[in-house]
Amino acid sequence: MRGLLSKMKDKNISITFLVGILFQTGALVWYVSSLASAIDLNARDISKHETRLNNLTTIMQSQAVTLGRMDENIKSIREMMESSRDND
Repeated sequence: MRGLLSKMKDKNISITFLVGILFQTGALVWYVSSLASAIDLNARDISKHETRLNNLTTIMQSQAVTLGRMDENIKSIREMMESSRDND
């Protein structure tokens, strides 16, 4: 009987140790899965920002072309006004 009790005490310590290890393993799995979820979310956000940045770049280029055309039109109007003033 005493031999059986001593074996049970050893098993209790082992069971406690196993429960602790299992708990830590579960916590590690939860932590890693939450990190993976955060990485996926950040990847989606980066993709959205890249799309917006590409759209913004296209708009900026279009506006730069329009501004260049406006400058050329203003120059030609100024030259036309100066030439008509010189002719008068």
